[in-house]
Amino acid sequence: MKTEIKKLDATKREINIEVSGDIVKNKFEDIFKKIGQEAKVPGFRPGNVPRDILEKRFLADAHQEVLKELIPDVYNQAIEKETLDVIDLPAISEVKLDRETLSFKATVEVAPEIKIKNYKGLKVNYKKIEVTADDLKRNMDSLKEAHRVDSLDDNFAKGLGYPNVSQLQEAVQRQLFIQKENQERQRIEADIIEGIIKDLDFKLPQSLIARHLKEMVKQAKVDLALRGLPKEEIDKQEATLEKELTPQAEKQVRVYLVLAEIAKKENIALDDHMTHKVMEFLLKQADWQE
Repeated sequence: MKTEIKKLDATKREINIEVSGDIVKNKFEDIFKKIGQEAKVPGFRPGNVPRDILEKRFLADAHQEVLKELIPDVYNQAIEKETLDVIDLPAISEVKLDRETLSFKATVEVAPEIKIKNYKGLKVNYKKIEVTADDLKRNMDSLKEAHRVDSLDDNFAKGLGYPNVSQLQEAVQRQLFIQKENQERQRIEADIIEGIIKDLDFKLPQSLIARHLKEMVKQAKVDLALRGLPKEEIDKQEATLEKELTPQAEKQVRVYLVLAEIAKKENIALDDHMTHKVMEFLLKQADWQE
């Protein structure tokens, strides 16, 4: 296999690929055997059609099947050979095939080079979590307004599944604590991420942004539908949604790529739990200050 890589920009590569000899010859042989087993030619039983007739009648079909089966295999071998971190499907062009040689061009987008240095020992300012009397009063008042009652008594508490108002207050207090705890965790994680990415400069792969933006717009449209907006009104807002969500999509892709780079450095698996595992690692490595 011959491969030649041309760098088009920071995240795009053009790969010229060529294979010849037995790889192509044997693939044609395999395809013609399959065709011969199923081909229906007047005067011959399936499996007994002479090879010259098969090649005359089904050469175009064989040609397409060889391309269909060989290009993905050869492309994947080329990517592995060149150790390219490809993040999107390739654009295949300039395909040439004869009975002994296959050549084509694959244009791919790769993960950008990200030079991360300082991601361990980042300062974390932890704020002690507490639920104040004012916090509790506001939430109890909101509960009263939501249910349109003059006062919260034991009878009201029983209707919500608690034996008395005191137990209801304790439950509300626990919920407030968990809410504040989650907010504090999110703030800490955001601070760590910001501390890592603030000085990093790299080009974002446009295909990754486009794919992520498409999913975000799709979810936004579902949310609008759940709020009762008619489909025609939702469709009219698609362009606006794309414009509004693009910065958020770019930020999320940027963060993902940085976390993926840290995962590679720390031998953390690049699976569906990667971002969670990397954040756990960063939190353990942080310099906690209260």
